Amino acid sequence: MSASSVYADIDLAALRHNLSVVRRHAPGCRIMAVVKSNAYGHGALELACALAPGVDALAVARTEEALALRAAGLHVPLVVLEGPVEDEDLRRSGQAQLQLTIHHESQLALLAGYRGTSIDCWLKCDTGMHRLGFAPDAVASAWSALMEMPSVRAVGLMTHLACADDPEDPMTARQVERMHAVSLGIGAQRSIANSAGILAWPETHADWIRPGLMLYGVSPLLRRNAADLELRAVMGLHARLIAINVIPAGDTVGYGATWTAPEQMPLGVVGIGYGDGYPRHIGPDASVLLRGKRVPVVGRVSMDMITVDLRGVAAEVGDKVMLWGDGLPVEEVAAWAGTIPYTLLCGVTERVERRYRD
Repeated sequence: MSASSVYADIDLAALRHNLSVVRRHAPGCRIMAVVKSNAYGHGALELACALAPGVDALAVARTEEALALRAAGLHVPLVVLEGPVEDEDLRRSGQAQLQLTIHHESQLALLAGYRGTSIDCWLKCDTGMHRLGFAPDAVASAWSALMEMPSVRAVGLMTHLACADDPEDPMTARQVERMHAVSLGIGAQRSIANSAGILAWPETHADWIRPGLMLYGVSPLLRRNAADLELRAVMGLHARLIAINVIPAGDTVGYGATWTAPEQMPLGVVGIGYGDGYPRHIGPDASVLLRGKRVPVVGRVSMDMITVDLRGVAAEVGDKVMLWGDGLPVEEVAAWAGTIPYTLLCGVTERVERRYRD
């Protein structure tokens, strides 16, 4: 099997379309596009380069991710959402002109002892997510401490929404109220909205928005699909049909012999498996797209292969098979696997070739 028989087709025109949807929902806001975790599995450098002309900043989780983009020649503002962990992070961040999120007292202590190139910061407030951030009653003192540090140039104020994916959940409104309260008297740019906030909670838009999942063409909202939101899938995951075998009625298929042929039938073998990022625990309703038709996945997923029921489709060895993408949303595949789209997109492994088209 050739190196390109399994590949992820990355549609940069769809990416820019989704960015236009972001702008339409939050006109006038500055955009911090999230490209962490290898741009949700799509390829950090390629997606960052495609997004950079149309956004105000890019965000990653860790210092190393940002430094790799800088080393590749990307000059757009870069925000590190987890901030510094040690002194070396500060030194490298200052040299690379990274913006750092400050969410803990230990980071204030690091910055207090830093004497390198001045750094822009985002102060994170914990308005209810209870993951990272200063408690609301500690924000003012943390803000004052940052503003007094000669190594700190500018400071923004940021929080993260816990339940924005559910437009009926009152948690988001409470978080917005807390953020407004802590920002009174602090003359800072504010960032609240993630993808779900952008689409469902206009009161979260503030000065900066942070689109992530929606940029990649996936719905961030419960009970809404990407098509409802005018989003286009950026990734299509493809493989090839590498064998067709006729098996008799009553014979079993795959590891554990978990599936039994109900009649004599053609069985297809597709050259992709959990070693490529296709979910090992796919459910019994799963299917793939072959020649425009949905074909059931049968038996267990192997490291390098899956098996499919070819009754009802005239297939040939070498046919292209879509695992998810346009016509087979990754949200649906994630539901079959009992997980979320983030897990599938970020889980596409390095041995899968990324092909970029515009």
